Amino acid sequence: MKTTGNTVFISGGSAGIGLAIAKKLSAEGNKIIINGRNEERLQAALQQLNDAVAIQGDLSVEADRLRIAEELKTTYPEVNIIVNNAGAAFAYLLNGTENAHEKAALEMNTNYLSVIHFTELLLPHLVGKGEAAVVNISSIAVFRSHKMLPTYSASKAALHGYTTALRDTYEDQGNVHIYEVYPPLVNTEFSAEIGGANGIPPSEVADELFLALERNQFDVPVGDSKQFFAKEPA
Repeated sequence: MKTTGNTVFISGGSAGIGLAIAKKLSAEGNKIIINGRNEERLQAALQQLNDAVAIQGDLSVEADRLRIAEELKTTYPEVNIIVNNAGAAFAYLLNGTENAHEKAALEMNTNYLSVIHFTELLLPHLVGKGEAAVVNISSIAVFRSHKMLPTYSASKAALHGYTTALRDTYEDQGNVHIYEVYPPLVNTEFSAEIGGANGIPPSEVADELFLALERNQFDVPVGDSKQFFAKEPA
């Protein structure tokens, strides 16, 4: 896929992995549209980007999804890549005292159901482009749950299953590419509660995604996730 001259929408783009992807793709000559819930953080992020714009909103809320999708199609009709990066995670143990079902419902809504709906709203638009992409930011947790992230891991596993089916759906069409990125522990505010300071820099995730776009490599393992894609010895 081309890596310059795109118009890219990035949810959760005001910090962490989302902002790192925004910086990388902006530096490579792409128009960037970042999204986040906090207007102040969005404005601070824009100061770190060239010629970028922001759309405030919470994609876990249906009304915001509908509004943002419509704004993209009408105000920024050139958008041809969406990066579904916004996420929610709770660190806790399944010890019967943490209201796991409530936490799971919030994670599943943000990490899975909202992604399906928002992507569905944009797919007819993307299909009309000469070349387009959906990039879902998944997790190393797809391959093995962690006891401190029990229901987050499950929500990302659900996202993985959806992404695979979406990729298969558009494989023969040829112009809509479906990518899935598998970050390990990343040093961001989002992961601070689970020891994120020991993780890789978010720029490493952005660099791996950029290379994958260049190579049309639709599964994008990063760092420790690469062990799950290692080829068996001959």
